[in-house]
Amino acid sequence: MIGQPLNRVDGPLKVSGRATYAYEYWEAGRPLYGVIVGATIGKGRITRIDTEKAERAQGVHMVMTHHNAPVQGVRDESVQFEYWRAQPVLTGPDIHYYGEPVALVVAATFEQARAAADLLEVEYAVVRGRFDFAADDDETYIPKVVNAGLPTDTEVGDFDAGFSAAAVRVDQRYTTPYEFSMPLEPHACLVEPRGEDLNVYVSSQIVDAAQASVAATLRIAPERVHIVTPFVGGGFGSKLGIHAETILAALAARVLGQPVKVALTRQQIFQLVGMRPTSSQRVRLGAGRDGRLAAIAHDVTMHTNPDLEFAEQTAATTRSLYAAPHRLTSHRLTPLDLPRGSDVRAPGEAPGLLAVESAVDELAHALGMDPIELRIRNEPTVDPERDVPYSDRHLVDCLRDGARRFGWERRPTTPASLREGRWLVGYGVAAAIRGHFQGPTAVRVRLETDGTAVVQTDMTDIGTGTYTILTQVAADGLGLPANRVRVELGRSGFPSSWGSGGSWGAANSTVAAHRACAALREKLLVAARGDTRSPLHGRDPADARFTDGSVRIGGASQALSEIVARNHPEGMEAEGEIRFMGDDPNYADFSIHTYGAHFAEVGVDADTAEIRLRRMLGVFSVGRVLNAKTARSQLIGGMIWGAGAALEEEAVVDSRSGAFVNRDLAQYLVPVHADIPDVDAVILDGYDDKANPLGAKGVGELGICGAGAAVANAVFNATGLRVRDFPITIEKVLSGLPPMDV
Repeated sequence: MIGQPLNRVDGPLKVSGRATYAYEYWEAGRPLYGVIVGATIGKGRITRIDTEKAERAQGVHMVMTHHNAPVQGVRDESVQFEYWRAQPVLTGPDIHYYGEPVALVVAATFEQARAAADLLEVEYAVVRGRFDFAADDDETYIPKVVNAGLPTDTEVGDFDAGFSAAAVRVDQRYTTPYEFSMPLEPHACLVEPRGEDLNVYVSSQIVDAAQASVAATLRIAPERVHIVTPFVGGGFGSKLGIHAETILAALAARVLGQPVKVALTRQQIFQLVGMRPTSSQRVRLGAGRDGRLAAIAHDVTMHTNPDLEFAEQTAATTRSLYAAPHRLTSHRLTPLDLPRGSDVRAPGEAPGLLAVESAVDELAHALGMDPIELRIRNEPTVDPERDVPYSDRHLVDCLRDGARRFGWERRPTTPASLREGRWLVGYGVAAAIRGHFQGPTAVRVRLETDGTAVVQTDMTDIGTGTYTILTQVAADGLGLPANRVRVELGRSGFPSSWGSGGSWGAANSTVAAHRACAALREKLLVAARGDTRSPLHGRDPADARFTDGSVRIGGASQALSEIVARNHPEGMEAEGEIRFMGDDPNYADFSIHTYGAHFAEVGVDADTAEIRLRRMLGVFSVGRVLNAKTARSQLIGGMIWGAGAALEEEAVVDSRSGAFVNRDLAQYLVPVHADIPDVDAVILDGYDDKANPLGAKGVGELGICGAGAAVANAVFNATGLRVRDFPITIEKVLSGLPPMDV
């Protein structure tokens, strides 16, 4: 059952509209509606806020500002992870960034709340803010650590000496823009007060973090906060933590004693949930004439909020990718009065590989060498910075298999030399690498007297297929058909997990479920062998096989339902868990990653510089596949995002106000169907026994890693123009296009 392309078990609910999302719950009765009012300046202080007209408006129940907001808990930096900390709002008159909440208007209907919000009068004392990343770099500093607790800087050997002595050198700077997670389901929350408790229906990726954060902010015990989030309409990192809509809904619900519902508008998402920081990345590569790297350096500067630091691990992607004796990586932060940076799909690898894999292509061109051959020549035998073996590394296999499938031998070796009518055609390749992470997760599996298995964990399904893979693992572990397994997710009363994020969710939850099933099998065997009425009484459990809803030992068998009914009429259950990776010696003894190779073909209109992706292929090594269909879907989704990052995606800041000027999906461009004609993902057979007992690793973010660089490299191959300021737009290509033959 594990690995089979089982259709999503939750699919019928979703296509029929019966899957209930956070904004759609009505168990609490008719709710009140809240609308958030955001600051219209980027830096300063509220000097006057007049709520009288809004409070008198039809249907309004309250207007909450910093004057009347309940006292909240403060952010406790001793809590190790950001998403578990308090997230107070409306705590004072100071404005730290454009769009920061200054009020919540609560009314009987959404329309009444929105109309009343327009009646609020707010005056500000404006001070000069720092909004321009390129201009406001005089306060750049060194963070203590970067995201995921990784070291800020690393150094191996003597980079300066190695780089200076190299026969061929590349020294270029690449810039990436602000980018946003844009889940289909906006960030939304319904909070229902139940005495001293709160039922919180919220769109969240990590239930445990949501519960802890709400409790810490409201200064109540976590067990009084009941999180419900069985279905999440996408997250991509933006729902790892809870945001202003959840805290404000909870505050208002407690004050009013009524259910309150708040959802962010699409425009507010651009200001209130964080984004991928803009970056300036200097990549230096020094190699011999044979292409072997002697020195590699990756130095990154990015924006951060001065009050809420976030240092994306952008240079960390380079630390385990290629062999070179002399190495250097660094991260620096420039404080700007903009929203806090945050985890966006494949934090670190997505922007980092966009730069590094472009630089590797530049080195291949300077050497006159095939870009695939250059990468293969620099394949390391051990992790070049940690000096430990890789657990399971098949990057070269991905490159070679992808080259064969893609028809790489047809690639034009001379840029701008292949034309089809008015189209310049180019091929590009890039490598992919993504760290594999593990977080504490528990799963309970219960076997009912009718032979049905129930799997419970607070793990979330953000559209990736968690319901399906847990069904498969439990069915495999207990020898049941898939339709005899029911998976229940996303409630804080279930065993705790690290939820969905970082590509850790699938492996964490399935390994815990696998262990729970093993423990349950042991209980079943003990019960059957000790039951004198059982045909399995006294038989050797070493020969036991669980299949077709029964356990068989030799020629005897007994239905699981019968064993449970006789010995545990209330049902039988067991729990399994997986530990934090810091407690797992394999993570110290091995370098554990996933890998891939991206191939792209583009056409560039020689007259207009219009760039069209013609086809794209990714070949990936992710250990054991849990579901072939959902894994491929995840990888293709990442590849499409990578293509968008290369060609379209860019949030633009108004340097006068700190507002994102293109804060909707009409102007913040992401790929649509017409942009993505032919994309395929192939997964190599694998099993990484160092990652976990199932041999499986995460796939959700690997697809975006390196994908944009393959597209960028194809644009260079088509035109001979190297664009290092992403995204690659018509304006950056048009003036340098080669003339068309008459």
